[in-house]
Amino acid sequence: MGERPYTLLSCGMSIDGYLDTASEGRLVLSNEADLERVDAVRAGCDAILVGAGTVRTDNPRLLVRSDERRSDRVARRLPPSPLKVTLSRQGRLDPGARFFTTGDVEKLVYCPTDGLVEARARLGHVATVVDGGRPVDLQRLGEDLGGRGVRRLMVEGGGTVLTAFLAGDLADELQLVVAPFFVGDSRARRLVGDGCFPWHPDRRAELAEVRQIGDVVLLRYALSPRFGSD
Repeated sequence: MGERPYTLLSCGMSIDGYLDTASEGRLVLSNEADLERVDAVRAGCDAILVGAGTVRTDNPRLLVRSDERRSDRVARRLPPSPLKVTLSRQGRLDPGARFFTTGDVEKLVYCPTDGLVEARARLGHVATVVDGGRPVDLQRLGEDLGGRGVRRLMVEGGGTVLTAFLAGDLADELQLVVAPFFVGDSRARRLVGDGCFPWHPDRRAELAEVRQIGDVVLLRYALSPRFGSD
């Protein structure tokens, strides 16, 4: 086990705080200029983490898109893209998902101790399945990643994972993009769910940066004394 990595949460939401709609299909919350920014942030990280729900729903590749950025990483003796990480309660993920089948990078799946045998039988040929505790402990997960040489971790969602990192006070930075529209459907997924968060009216999060990027706005929050020290 090592020290947990510098942990950066990256996500987008509508003006009214939703990550998605209640219907099928992915809601685009960014624009091309912001996607370029996110790609640069990815290229500067050692690992990218998403929850199992995001793997199922969005089927993301989680790779650095830019040829130049991939080449720069290789020149620095790094894999072209950061290693991929997910966590799952039962390990019942499709081994054919793009999370597993794309990119010549290591893939890690953290699952509860009780589901380890089943998860390894299902996913062991496409990923390294790691005992995350009973249930999966994010502090333990972070320390395990630190022991694997991960110094900078980017967490890209979804809402359940973001809620867990924030409520657990395990994030150093939040990069939140606000899209210029409303969803207006309470059945849709919000940025976070219920939780006891370290930031409240008596302890306000520090707003470190506000930046307009085309028609979206980036808000960067410093969530720990480690902010900017990575």
